[in-house]
Amino acid sequence: MAELMLVNLFGPVLGLVVLWLLPTMNRRTLPFGIRVPAAHVDAPVIAEQLRRYRRWILGAGVVVVVATVALTYLLPIPVAQGIALFAVVAVWLPAFLRARREISAVKEREGWYAGLRQGVAADTSLRTEPVRFPWLWAAPAVLLCVATAVLGILRYPDLPPTLVTHWDLDGAPDRTVPTTVVSAFTLVFVQVAMTALLVGLMWASIRFRPDLDAAAPAASAHQHRGFIVATAKAVLVLSALVNVSMLVIAWRMWDGGGRLPAGVVLLPILAGTAMVIGSAIRTGQGGSRLPADGEPGAGTAEEDTGVVQRDDDKYWTAASIYVNRDDPAMFVPKRLGIGWTVNFGNPKGLALFAAILLAPLVLTAVLR
Repeated sequence: MAELMLVNLFGPVLGLVVLWLLPTMNRRTLPFGIRVPAAHVDAPVIAEQLRRYRRWILGAGVVVVVATVALTYLLPIPVAQGIALFAVVAVWLPAFLRARREISAVKEREGWYAGLRQGVAADTSLRTEPVRFPWLWAAPAVLLCVATAVLGILRYPDLPPTLVTHWDLDGAPDRTVPTTVVSAFTLVFVQVAMTALLVGLMWASIRFRPDLDAAAPAASAHQHRGFIVATAKAVLVLSALVNVSMLVIAWRMWDGGGRLPAGVVLLPILAGTAMVIGSAIRTGQGGSRLPADGEPGAGTAEEDTGVVQRDDDKYWTAASIYVNRDDPAMFVPKRLGIGWTVNFGNPKGLALFAAILLAPLVLTAVLR
């Protein structure tokens, strides 16, 4: 039962922790995804909404966790997991939207952008002298793919007529399939596809448009470079640790399909996820928490162009969906947390987004 509880609580607890930390990851000029001038980042309404938001997430989160524990005893595991994850979203969304609404209302009422020169900034050196991709950090994930494939090839001649491909949450095998090349090496194919996708996305992110501060373009460009490298390293470590989990599953499958404790599979994934979250907190959105002049602990370099970042809230729906038909960028920095999102106003971005969503379904259909 302890392992069942661990599996059931993993998603909700991780989600609640990330949601509680979400405002910490964001730029100070993007509280709850609302663009505000630097002169108003300490506005009382922002501090008050942050306190209310975190109190609500903490209090309601305790209720969700207690309910998840109870549901583990009362309902089938998939149903309990689905209800718990839905509850996390149901708890978060009203608190988030309320904070946005209150900050936006004060921003409009007090005219925070009145009389300010607004603009956008670009740094062409990010194209002409791009960040060097940390290829060595991709090596562990790639080597683990190779190691899993080699082990599979060595074990294949001695495999039994059927293979265990699934374990219940108690760790007992509960599903088998006939032994074929496809069934024996499915996890290897998944490893390779996932690693290629993550490495490819991290490599491509070097060329994604950054969200530079028009008031301090040089400093924010420097921060962006540090952010890109740190994020790529964290995601590549996560990829390697996920491959460790898949190697463990594959070995158990090839070794007779004995008991497979859920904790053994989840622990590497949990460690990798913690590293990504830790990196996001350390760097901040777009590197906003990194030193702007390259000297650790030196703080933000003094720079002021006299222009504030353009108020572009009209292009964002609930701070998550970006639609701007006049913007040629396919991917833009997220308003919430770390990473990038699609410009749903760009047909090429929509096509690429659909391809990324369909890739796992196509792979599953091919390997079935």
